[in-house]
Amino acid sequence: MASLRSVRYAAAKGKEMKSVILLRGINVGGHGKLPMKELCELLEGLGAANPRSYIQSGNVVIEGDVDAEAVEDAVEASKGFRPRVLVMPANAFLDIAVQTPFEEPDGKFLHIWFASTAFTFDQEKADSLRAESEALHIGAQAIYLHALKGIGRSKLAEKIERLAGVPCTARNMNTVRKLLEMLDA
Repeated sequence: MASLRSVRYAAAKGKEMKSVILLRGINVGGHGKLPMKELCELLEGLGAANPRSYIQSGNVVIEGDVDAEAVEDAVEASKGFRPRVLVMPANAFLDIAVQTPFEEPDGKFLHIWFASTAFTFDQEKADSLRAESEALHIGAQAIYLHALKGIGRSKLAEKIERLAGVPCTARNMNTVRKLLEMLDA
């Protein structure tokens, strides 16, 4: 089903290329302050067209494509810190979003960790950390955690990136849905 939706999405958008940019660890607890207006201006300076942000945690949809390392360099030069940046083509983002195995999950309880590259996940260690109220699914380039009690106290949630062995950044399903809407706009 995911690939069919992706094909329909690509056909509907024609030749227009869009990307989703996810920054990790900005505007959290007073650290890594980066107003979204400034981020959008940096992205335009790197050649991105029509950057649009969602909330203050580093979620941007652009027309075109930019290099993740170039975004990291630009933020570091401008703000003095270097966030991790993940740039995903719209179709790849959509594929990951629709591959969730959880039926109509409540958006605040389902989190998706988007991985920077393919990975090998330590399932045995994850199973030892997973609470009874948590369900975990490993995708090709994403990790899905449905945590009915939230992820704030989840032993598994805090270790997911380490278990994947590659840089990841998580978004809850509410944010993912909003970014999908922005891609359709």
